[in-house]
Amino acid sequence: MKRLVGILIFFAVFQIGIADGNNIVPTPQKIEKRNGAFTILTTTKITHYPELRSSAEYLAEYLPLEIREYNENSNGNIVLVVNKKLADEEYHLTVDSQAIKIEGSTPAGVHNAIESLLQMLPDAVYRHQLSFPTMVAGCHVEDKPRFAYRGFMLDVSRTWVTVDELKIFIANMAHHKLNKLHLHLTDDEGWRIEIKSHPELTEKGAFRGKDYPVAARYGKLQDNYGGYYTQEQMRDVVAYAAARNIEIIPEIDLPGHSTTLAHVHPEILCNYTPGLTSSVGYDTRNVVCAAKEDNYRMLNDILLEIADIFPSKYIHIGGDEVSTSQWSKCPDCKALMAKLGIDVSQLQDYFMARVAAMLEGMGKQVAVWNEAAASAKLTRKAMVYGWENVEACRKAAAAGYPTVVMPGVYFYFDMQQSSREPGHNWAAIFDARKVLSFDMAAHGFTEQEMTHVQGVQASFFSELYLPNREAEYDYLYYQTYPRICALCELAWRGNGGEWSQFYSRLVNSHYNRMVAMGIDFRLFPPTVSFADGKLTAKVNDRSSIYYKIVGQQGEYRYEGPISTDTPQRYSFFSRMGGAVSPEQGVQGRWRMLQPNVKITSSIAESEKYPYKNAEGYGRIAHTSKAASEGDWVMYTFEKPVTCRRLEIATGNLTLPRFVFDAGYMEVSYDGTNFKRVCDLEQGAGVIENPAKPIKAVRITCTQTGNGDNYVTVQPPKVYPKL
Repeated sequence: MKRLVGILIFFAVFQIGIADGNNIVPTPQKIEKRNGAFTILTTTKITHYPELRSSAEYLAEYLPLEIREYNENSNGNIVLVVNKKLADEEYHLTVDSQAIKIEGSTPAGVHNAIESLLQMLPDAVYRHQLSFPTMVAGCHVEDKPRFAYRGFMLDVSRTWVTVDELKIFIANMAHHKLNKLHLHLTDDEGWRIEIKSHPELTEKGAFRGKDYPVAARYGKLQDNYGGYYTQEQMRDVVAYAAARNIEIIPEIDLPGHSTTLAHVHPEILCNYTPGLTSSVGYDTRNVVCAAKEDNYRMLNDILLEIADIFPSKYIHIGGDEVSTSQWSKCPDCKALMAKLGIDVSQLQDYFMARVAAMLEGMGKQVAVWNEAAASAKLTRKAMVYGWENVEACRKAAAAGYPTVVMPGVYFYFDMQQSSREPGHNWAAIFDARKVLSFDMAAHGFTEQEMTHVQGVQASFFSELYLPNREAEYDYLYYQTYPRICALCELAWRGNGGEWSQFYSRLVNSHYNRMVAMGIDFRLFPPTVSFADGKLTAKVNDRSSIYYKIVGQQGEYRYEGPISTDTPQRYSFFSRMGGAVSPEQGVQGRWRMLQPNVKITSSIAESEKYPYKNAEGYGRIAHTSKAASEGDWVMYTFEKPVTCRRLEIATGNLTLPRFVFDAGYMEVSYDGTNFKRVCDLEQGAGVIENPAKPIKAVRITCTQTGNGDNYVTVQPPKVYPKL
């Protein structure tokens, strides 16, 4: 009996770490369980070879122990050792009763070992709250990544991300052994990096709204918002990332996606007068003129400073989605093309080659989106990011370009994860399972092409981050995790593997780690069923289930099957820390009516996207121009509609762009007399539980312009009474 009590006290005092290959993410190549365990005490030292001092300091952020330089008497400690026999990011990790030994040829390999060690410890380590003594079970790990490039692209241009937010994102990337952060610093919506030779780029271009030249495209036209990184701040971020084995690759997107640059410096645009009627006076052109020598001088100024801030070998200069029609209208570009004997399709090659030569003179190499290398005329030193499709990736690799594989249908994490969740859908609708399923061989990559594949990257373009800033969870993390978990597994091992085994590692261990990291990740939705008058919900993880009822406020904790004869009134979701799942319900929960409707407006309709598109449901329509104050759109139903909820929205189906930037919504029960029911929010209006059947609904704009050339008109969303 005394022995049993002693064992219970032992386990009450000591925290037991888990060293199990089925629980480390990404999965190590080789892991062996061994007898014994190492006990980390408050007196344990972190000892290190001299060149691994920064690695020891990083580990001490999570294990607040004394740091000492390594010597022969370092037994009983955590030892960081240089082993030159190992590859760059390869590591060995050994735990026995005498020590924890970490071996790597470089700080990069040692970092990877540290991240594996942290996953063997209690989750409190990620909260910086690990208590001692803590035991780590015996094991030996030998591991290295398949791809040298394991990246993520974060767009901070469309939605400003603060320094503190950026550092948190970097820290979480590091915990998943990603090692490249492609930072999208400029685009049509904002310029986010200080350029001392041109301070106006951030003074005017880092903010948008009524007091700045850049329109607030995603609504909020009357609000001023934004921000930028000073060079001092960015150098600090670069160092912070480097300490976590992450290289930051900056992007200045050229020659397209340059609306911000053009509104700060209109002289960079092509030499012709554009028609501004459809945009109500706002110049929407976004392409740098390829013929103006002053433009190249300005770009040289900018890139010199970028090259000085970022130690990365590469600077990304964009090259995607260039509207060459602007060059076709420009007399200067026409003269240049005639002089060079090229056509407009080749003018981008000329522009990119000149900028690439600039960078090479600065000791840098150029990185581009796949369109910029489509002609295969760009220097083979350029690194190509294949975003459009798998074929674009293979084409770049076959042409001999160092290639980063990131087709949007698998790796654009701004896409929806199911049809009713926020996000874009132009590439695909997918969750982490599809990310993990990506297979180079299955997509036809040849052995020769694979010699040029540097690795894989995912991306998050942030158009929808701004509208979702007020969500109860952090939208950035909801969109990217656990998809990043699948990405890191794929990038580390070279193929994703079988989903059920990987998902088991997530729910058994890694979900808890991410909660401790403070990540508001997306949980998979509950399974909901209805039979014999009982409504049942279940999850296959450790989250808690809640439900909502149509017509009632608040939410309720799910305790067991619910007896009801109206199951469609219920929706279920789960929570785990800050993580949340999308709502789920029985068939019919989100059913919508499609009553016959006629759409009319004070604005003429687009010939290509007429109002009948939206009248037929499932498609969108466009006006022929942006709205002016007083413009309206009206929906008149053939018969009065009885419903519990009616939504009328301008803007894209998944994005509040091309909207009535401000306005109000009215309803009519007789088709003649209208009653104001709400102001528009992000271009949309809603009426809940209307008193009578609705004959017509009208939205009226109270703000001239929206930063674009038209307004998108959506079909009405009519929800039946339940």
